[in-house]
Amino acid sequence: MATAVRFLLSADDYALTPGVSRGIAELAQARRLSATTALVTLPGWEGAAQDVARLRGQIAVGLHLNLTLGAPLGPMPRHAPGGRLPPIRDWIRRGLGGAIDLAEVQAEIARQIARFEAVAGAPPDLIDGHHHVHALPGVRRALAAALRDRFGAGPAPLLRVPADGLWPILRRRAAPAKALTVAVLSAPAAPLFRGLGAPVNAGFSGFSAFRRDIPFAQELARFCRAPGRRHMVMCHPGHADAALRALDPVAARREDELATLMAVADLPARIHHPAGARGPDGRIGWDFLDRT
Repeated sequence: MATAVRFLLSADDYALTPGVSRGIAELAQARRLSATTALVTLPGWEGAAQDVARLRGQIAVGLHLNLTLGAPLGPMPRHAPGGRLPPIRDWIRRGLGGAIDLAEVQAEIARQIARFEAVAGAPPDLIDGHHHVHALPGVRRALAAALRDRFGAGPAPLLRVPADGLWPILRRRAAPAKALTVAVLSAPAAPLFRGLGAPVNAGFSGFSAFRRDIPFAQELARFCRAPGRRHMVMCHPGHADAALRALDPVAARREDELATLMAVADLPARIHHPAGARGPDGRIGWDFLDRT
């Protein structure tokens, strides 16, 4: 790997399809992931209690907040009037225009947290969002309100901030336009989330160009350049089953990510293993990141 600094390696999209969940579980068993976050609005989350219990013994398991794929868990008459969640561009446009219905979004976030807990039997260890929707203008305020209601002054999950500074992004040369756009939109999430008393990452990478001529191994090395103090790298591994190929135009890329993460010899030594920091209450003490 390109850096001696340990980082959190988190796989998005658990429960997207059986092949994605199976690939993530294989990486967790091999100690090649730090965490994963789950799409609890999809059928793959139902009946996953036994698998999730096993995962929680190996990696951190959290909520991949979904406001852009399929149907919400409850009524959202303003944002999903036909029962289908809108694309990410709609959330960006409405967020920048101050047109987010905070109460409606907060209620859906609360439903997704409750659905996570109903299957996992525990609160999420961390929270992020599909297409980084959790950190966008407006949505992040609704998330903060939902977390205050659910956790109060108690320990909150780690909240992913999908932003980094200009120099690290340019230094990595990994989909810089995408990384900079998300950074500009989501940077204010960091002080908001810290104000909740929630742990957050400091440093973020994992934006892929999804180009055939750039192998994931090359991108992974770039993701590890200029790491932050609590650096997090996102990834999207999985087996490209028929369900995934129907959903994802870059399904084959997930196979490449899975194979690469399985092949990097020193990866288990280069990443953090948060499950080892679970306390007697089952919660992860994320302050371990400041001691390593």
